[in-house]
Amino acid sequence: MATYINFKDPNSPELDKLLADLPTCPGTCIFIDIVGSTNIKYRTEFKSWARMLNNTFNFITFLNDFPNHVVKGIGDELMLYIPDEDLRKKKTINNHYHLLEEIYATLHNIKNFPGSTMFLPCKVALHYCTDVYNITYFANYDDYYGRDIDLSARLMTKSRIHRIVFSEKFYNLVVNDARQLGLDTQQSCLTHVSEKFIEDFKGVPFATEFRIIDV
Repeated sequence: MATYINFKDPNSPELDKLLADLPTCPGTCIFIDIVGSTNIKYRTEFKSWARMLNNTFNFITFLNDFPNHVVKGIGDELMLYIPDEDLRKKKTINNHYHLLEEIYATLHNIKNFPGSTMFLPCKVALHYCTDVYNITYFANYDDYYGRDIDLSARLMTKSRIHRIVFSEKFYNLVVNDARQLGLDTQQSCLTHVSEKFIEDFKGVPFATEFRIIDV
C-alpha cells in the first residue's frame, strides 16, 4: 500500500526524513482510453451508451488479471500501475511480452468483433518506469507519482483509435522476455511493431524514444 504523506508543517523535518528513505517502485504504467465515449453520450440514450461502456470494460480481459492495479479512472480513461514484483507473481500474464500480447489481442478483438454497436474502440499507452514512488496524498488511496508516470501520460498523446504506443524501454523488455522464453515471434504482435520514433514531449528535458502498433 502507498505511503501516506500528510504533514501540516511545510518545513517538517519528519517529512524530509520520510522522503529520504522512500524506495522507488519499478514497474509498468498503462493508460487505457475508450475512444468516442463523450460523443456517443449525445447520440444515444443512457441505457445504450452505459451498456456499451459495460461491454467494453468487461472485454478488456487483462483487467481481470490486475484488478488491484487500477490506480485512477478519469472519465473513461484508466491508469494501471503494475510493479515488477507483482507482475512476476502472476500465473499467466507474468512478463512484459505476454502483457503486450494480451493488450494487442484485446484491441484486435474489439476492432473485429461482429456488431459494432456492442463495444467502443480503445487506445493504449505503456511505459516501463523506474523513477516512480508508491505514495499518496489522500488517506486510504493507492497511488504512484514520479517522472515516469508523467512520461507515460505524454506517450498517451501519441495514441489514437486501435493504437498501442509504448516506450523503447518497454519494447526492449518485451523483446528480451520473448528471447528468454525461446518464443517464435513471427506469429506475434511484434511483427506489427513500427520503426522507432523520437519525440520532445512538453516538460521532459530529453527526447523520448517510442514505437507503435496500429491494430
